[in-house]
Amino acid sequence: MRKTGIAAALLLLGLSQAALAENRAETVTFAPYVGGYTFQGNQHVETSPVFGFRLGYNLTDNWALEGVVDYLKADLEGGGNIEMLRYGGDILYNFMPKSSLVPYLAAGFGGFNIDNSKTRGIVNYGGGLKWFLSDNFALRADVRGLNYSMGKIYTNVEYTLGLHVAVGAPKPAPAPVVVAEPVVEAAAPKAAPVVVAPPPPPPPAPASSLTAEPATLEKGKTTTLTWSSTNVSGCEIQPGIGPVSATGSTVITPAANTRYTLTCSGEGGKTSSTAGVEVTEPVKEESAKKASAVAAGARLSLKVNFDTGKSIIKKQYYDELKVVGDGLNEQKNLKGVIEGHTDNVGSDKSNLALSQRRANAVRDYIVKNFKIDRKRLAAKGYGESKPIADNATAEGREQNRRIEAVFEEIPNFKPDADEQQPVKPAKKAVKKKAAKKQAPAKR
Repeated sequence: MRKTGIAAALLLLGLSQAALAENRAETVTFAPYVGGYTFQGNQHVETSPVFGFRLGYNLTDNWALEGVVDYLKADLEGGGNIEMLRYGGDILYNFMPKSSLVPYLAAGFGGFNIDNSKTRGIVNYGGGLKWFLSDNFALRADVRGLNYSMGKIYTNVEYTLGLHVAVGAPKPAPAPVVVAEPVVEAAAPKAAPVVVAPPPPPPPAPASSLTAEPATLEKGKTTTLTWSSTNVSGCEIQPGIGPVSATGSTVITPAANTRYTLTCSGEGGKTSSTAGVEVTEPVKEESAKKASAVAAGARLSLKVNFDTGKSIIKKQYYDELKVVGDGLNEQKNLKGVIEGHTDNVGSDKSNLALSQRRANAVRDYIVKNFKIDRKRLAAKGYGESKPIADNATAEGREQNRRIEAVFEEIPNFKPDADEQQPVKPAKKAVKKKAAKKQAPAKR
């Protein structure tokens, strides 16, 4: 019972101090932290713990600057690991700085390197929450998105918990000394002059705007109308849309060239805005042009990407495979091989099997959907044995994860073989037996 009472007293003391705590200007802050770091999936890096600290200065109750350094060591999918060091500077905006719970937004820029490679730029943004347990001590939670470029833009997430310690807070100014004012006998009030109120101002004139994005599109596709207006009581868009709110947007599919008009009215009058949309016929790509890349001796690099460890073809790559299917249908004198390749992440055996499954999936899709004779299209997986870039970098590994198609002419191909008719065998001559001579009738 005695220990329970002491714990309750300490809790009440902490809460009473928290109620008086706040984020104050002109203080130096130190914030060590630990947490997790999650990489974007196509980097093939596992989520790992992260450690770091922040050193900052509160410019005002709301605004603060911070320097940050953190470190992590993460495992790669398929084996191996990387080490990453990040550093930079952030700017923070603290909401409700006079309360014990202080939410904030943050953004910053800095640099990072992986395995002591060259330094690259990195942008971070996010926010968090400080919970002050005393004047100079708080618990702190933080979530950041991190963007950087290594051939393309990657987005990672860092989430941390830590402490927030403030030192050097200014002492409160002493209370001013109040000097009693001498009592002065008030003079007799003068009569206030009569003020004539000016006439009320006229109501403000309404204003509006209307845009279409995109303003030019193929028939059957959509565009977005966006509008805004002020000092209005009602609006409509014609043709075909009708009454709308003062501000908003809508997605439409116009069948032909159309000029849309936004009309609004208010106490100060009317206003109108227009936006034109041009509708064009879809460009029909000739099949010969699509299949022009399919030729004897040609090697095509097909832009087909798979999920990690998967061999399922996504719908977004069907047009890429249509080039091969159409080309083989138009040039029946060709046969080809679909080649599968991987990077060096994982074992040789698993990479070889994965590349074969992906090559088989592409070959089977083309054979089935474009009615190609299976004898004309083979599939071969090479695993990681034929890289075209350095596997030591993320950009190089991405280039090595590829599908290629190689074509050659079929030996002894006859263009009119499908049109020839089988030759019917000649009929054998039938020997006619000589007619027997009738014996002369006996007379």
